[in-house]
Amino acid sequence: MEKERYFQAETEGEQPETKAEEATAAITQLGQTNVPQMDPDTNIHCLTIVGQIEGHIQLPPQNKATKYEHVIPQIVAIEQNPKIEGLLVILNTVGGDVEAGLAIAEMLASLSKPTVSVVLGGGHSIGVPIAVSCNYSFITETATMTIHPIRLTGLVIGVPQTFEYLDKMQERVVRFVTKHSKISEEKFKELMFSKGNLTRDIGTNVVGPDAVRYGLIDEVGGVSQAMAKLRELIAMRKNGEGKMIQ
Repeated sequence: MEKERYFQAETEGEQPETKAEEATAAITQLGQTNVPQMDPDTNIHCLTIVGQIEGHIQLPPQNKATKYEHVIPQIVAIEQNPKIEGLLVILNTVGGDVEAGLAIAEMLASLSKPTVSVVLGGGHSIGVPIAVSCNYSFITETATMTIHPIRLTGLVIGVPQTFEYLDKMQERVVRFVTKHSKISEEKFKELMFSKGNLTRDIGTNVVGPDAVRYGLIDEVGGVSQAMAKLRELIAMRKNGEGKMIQ
């Protein structure tokens, strides 16, 4: 009996210590003790794409990066999971690897479930195709999207074939963006090759309302508007009110 009481006292003594350790870990990682948790029974999944989109070459450890080999399996799991009925994509990215970004954009565009994207802060460079790949897109009033020509890093061979390769890769981006948004190819290329808007580059920095006016993004709004739209698209899919159009 004494042994049982002693064991019980030890166990009770460990509980506050465990809670204290959990609180300390939460403060260290997230800066606060009480972190709201998402309902495990929710039918909406949130996918965040932040920092630089990492491709085939690993970025330095000090860079905040989204690894495409982590995102792609998530998208496949979202498509396969019957409990997930909609996807919310949160974007605040400076861009990154062109092929990795296009791969993510193509996968999002090919999902059979409703998708809504929100550009917060910035959706620059290859973040533009990812933003427009969803069924409906939002951008906050202060968010921006930088549209500029693609570039190569590392060894560049000074032959005409190099320019042709760049031109073909750029056309892939242009075709995808114009296919999945309301902006025309002429207007998108005009923004891409504009001079004088960026101090050290060619291109245009498009602010939220202007992105909507150009037809690049569907609507100015934030998280609440995006969630409401996603629920609307989920209800439409359930009721069979017609096929969703990009």
